[in-house]
Parts: sequence; C-alpha cells; structure tokens
Amino acid sequence: MFYDDLPRRAAFSELADPAHYDPLPGDWVVGTSDIVGSTDAIAAGKYKVVNMIGAAVISAQINAANGRAFPFVFGGDGAAFAHPPKFRAQAAAALAAVQVWARAEFDMGLRVGLFAVSDIRAAGHEVAVARYSASQGVDYAMFAGGGVSWAEDQMKAGVETVTMAPAGTQPDLTGLSCRWSHMKAQSGTILSLLVQPGAGVDAATFSPVAQEVLDVVQTLDRGGHPSPPEGPGTGWPPPGAVLEAHASRGGMPLAKRRRQILFETAIAWVLLKTKIKLGGFDPAHYQRTVGANADYRKFDDGLKMTIDCDSATVARLKEILDRARAAGTIKYGLHTQDEAMMTCIVPSIMDDTHVHFIDGAAGGYTQAAMQMKGR
Repeated sequence: MFYDDLPRRAAFSELADPAHYDPLPGDWVVGTSDIVGSTDAIAAGKYKVVNMIGAAVISAQINAANGRAFPFVFGGDGAAFAHPPKFRAQAAAALAAVQVWARAEFDMGLRVGLFAVSDIRAAGHEVAVARYSASQGVDYAMFAGGGVSWAEDQMKAGVETVTMAPAGTQPDLTGLSCRWSHMKAQSGTILSLLVQPGAGVDAATFSPVAQEVLDVVQTLDRGGHPSPPEGPGTGWPPPGAVLEAHASRGGMPLAKRRRQILFETAIAWVLLKTKIKLGGFDPAHYQRTVGANADYRKFDDGLKMTIDCDSATVARLKEILDRARAAGTIKYGLHTQDEAMMTCIVPSIMDDTHVHFIDGAAGGYTQAAMQMKGR
C-alpha cells in the first residue's frame, strides 16, 4: 500500500525539502475538520476542550482503521487525514460521529469535510505526504502542496461532503485522554508558531525559509522539545478527567464515568510516582516514551511548532520571518505562553505506539492562526 511503502525519515530537517514528499494517489480522499468558534472558546479558557475535540477526530479515525496505518495531522482546533478510496464510507461515518459527539458533549460545532485528491488536483493544488519517525515506536505524517489547506477552505465555505449522523451517534474514542500536567517553560517561553507559503509561492521557494527557521530552533536544548527527557509530569486528580469522561462514557452517566477515571488514574499516579513495575508495565519507560513520541513540530502545508525557547530565539525567529513576509514568501503567526499541554491517544500502555499532541496551553496554534489572518 502507498503509505506503508513510504520511508520513515529520522531527521526532521529533511522534511523541509519538497523532494522528500510523495503525491497521494489520485483516488484517495482527504478528510478535514475545524471547530466552529474555536477563537471564542479559547478566549473563554476552553483550551483543553478545543484540543480534545481536534484529537477526537484522529482518535475516531484510528479506531475505525483497526490497526491500519494512514496519514493524519493534528492542528490544535482541528485535524486532517487521508485514506484509500475503499475506506471513504468508514472515514465519513467516523467524522460524522465526532461531529454529533462534539455538539452533544460540549455544545460546540465541528465542521467536517471529505474530498477526493483528484478534485483537489483539478483545482490546482497538490497533496503530498512524508513520514517522520519521531521515535522507535511512532511516526507522524507530514503534508505539503497546499491541497489540505484548499480542502479546509472549501469545508469552511460550506461545501457539504459528509452526511450528518443521527442524534445520539457515538464515535469510538477508545484511548483518547489528557492526563498529563501542563509542561512549564524551562527556557523562558512556550512559542506556538505557524509559517505558511505566501500567495502563489511554491514549495521550492518556501523551503529555504523553513530550513532557516529549523536551523535556529536546532540550536535550542533538545531542539526546543517542550517535554522533559523523563516525560511530562502528572498530578492527581488529572486536570483532564472530566474531558476524558466525556470522551469515553458512551451511554454512561458522566459523573459515574468520571469516578471510574479518578480511580484508574489514582493507581496510575501511584505507579508513576513510585516507579513500581506492575505486570509488564514499566512506568518510568512509559513516561519517557510519552515525551519521545510527542508531536510538537510538523509540516502541514507549512511549518507548525510548539517549542520551549528563550526571548532571544523568539526575536531571531521574528527577524527571519518578518524579512520573508516582507518579500511575500511567507505568512506567519505566533503566540507565546508559559506552558504547553498534551492530548493523548493511547490504545495500549503495554507497547510504544501511543501518540501525543502538543499545543500551547493558552491557545497555542489557534491564537497563532488568528494572528496570521489578522496581518
């Protein structure tokens, strides 16, 4: 299969080179999602809710795929993914279920879309994919070519491609959680950064700017990774217990599911604090792997990063980006905050294939996108 055959690249800097991306087959479909009113939700302090819904889109697709690898990317207040054509109906059903769930559990609207790659190309855009090996256990998809952004714009413009699911439809969100504590900045600030090609700018012109940004970030401790080497910290009760209850309760009363989660997390908290092994579970190894697997940087029709850095690095990056923006090469937005947060999909704690999405804890990518649009 196309995606299985793509090489997994170990050096993130290689993903700045458009030559390392392969076009999706023309009969594949691209799925998109976006939370309606995410900016207002962020202003109201609902950072975790926004990230939870965005990650739920991916969680539902992973569970529907039943172990089959496919490309996906987390964007903070939304997500995108791609599947071969025979899984189109399955993908649409999972999307529609999350849409109903987001409204029922949080009273938040979720736009969803599903577009054929052939239609995206007919509109003059490409969807190319690469695979980045974040660790031995996990790799993440990178997207280039502008096609995902075009699909998102079509979705936001009201193009309807997914049939609404009946009220009460429940997505399979097994493994979706947000149990880790926020990660405080160690170098001064947590910077969420979005950089996209300017209007009419091709990948070859955009690539040197992205590489210059990555060269600066690479000088930071551990490349600006927001999670400590030993993994993120944890407290009890976990701050995301109620959100996880919303994701996993099914038809169960919310309060009952929350009590179950508090019991489960109390045991996990003791194991993580004492580092006592239980059966085949090694808590110290698991915690380290969480950090190693974390998705804190990506290419998604542009460069997105949430990094731990100092004020001098922020100033240096702004200098590079302002110069490139003045030349019409890019558009960008950034947002600084004191902490980063993590939303997780953990099908099993017994292997190393769990995935973890990092965003700024005070609006991160959503705030950066708003700033980019306002420039």
